[in-house]
Amino acid sequence: MTPRQPYDEHAYDELAVGWAMHALEPDDEAAFTRHLSGCERCRRTVAETNEVMAAMARDLPAAEPSPGLRARLRAAVEETEQLPPGAGTAEPHAGATRSTAAEAGLPPVPGGAPARSRVLPRVLVAAATAAVVGLGVWVAVLDQTRGDLQATVAAQEEVVAELTRPGPARITPLTAEDQEVASVVVREDALQVITDGLEPNDSRSTTYVVWGLGEGDPVALGEFDVARSQIEIHSVGSGETGVDAFPEYGISIEPGRQAPSAPTEVVATGQVTS
Repeated sequence: MTPRQPYDEHAYDELAVGWAMHALEPDDEAAFTRHLSGCERCRRTVAETNEVMAAMARDLPAAEPSPGLRARLRAAVEETEQLPPGAGTAEPHAGATRSTAAEAGLPPVPGGAPARSRVLPRVLVAAATAAVVGLGVWVAVLDQTRGDLQATVAAQEEVVAELTRPGPARITPLTAEDQEVASVVVREDALQVITDGLEPNDSRSTTYVVWGLGEGDPVALGEFDVARSQIEIHSVGSGETGVDAFPEYGISIEPGRQAPSAPTEVVATGQVTS
């Protein structure tokens, strides 16, 4: 999705809502992130969208199946006659059916509808049981989704607050395989990394490191951990290097808990744009 043309009420309205809902393409997200810090209307739109999403997350019902429903369905399955599967798709000849039953010492089985009528309840009970199991899974997913939504809204509000903080700032999107996964926000007094798509790391044995690149040897600017692949903001340095200190930034994943003298495995890079 690209910004709408100037003849619309505001060219970035749709992007503002999409950004709040975490639904933009990487290029649109990068463009809107740069636009957001200078647009009061978009900041208001993002805040209002976050409020709606938060209200939805709070109000979602915690559905539970009836306590006796699962037991009744299980009993119905046990009581329902289980017929063996047919040997083929062709209908057996009625005479052959009666002859086979007589040879086995069993009463003849009428052809047609009766067999179908006994199979059908079993199918319905199985479907109902699957529905109950699905409901239990749905409830668990709903609870997890509600928690994820609340965490995402809180993280987005923190990002908006940081991007709209007074003072000069340089925002540099970082990509991995043509997909934006982070942004470096450099101010005179702080350096922060906004991650959105980086894989969570094992904080017991690894760490992410942000690097200043393009001016001689890489310079480690700070370490951080990623707890979730959704949007997060990390304060990683004091920003003493200055807003315009490096023409490029990168992120690496490192073994251990301290930055090495040079990056081991670079996972994302980005050039500063004017």
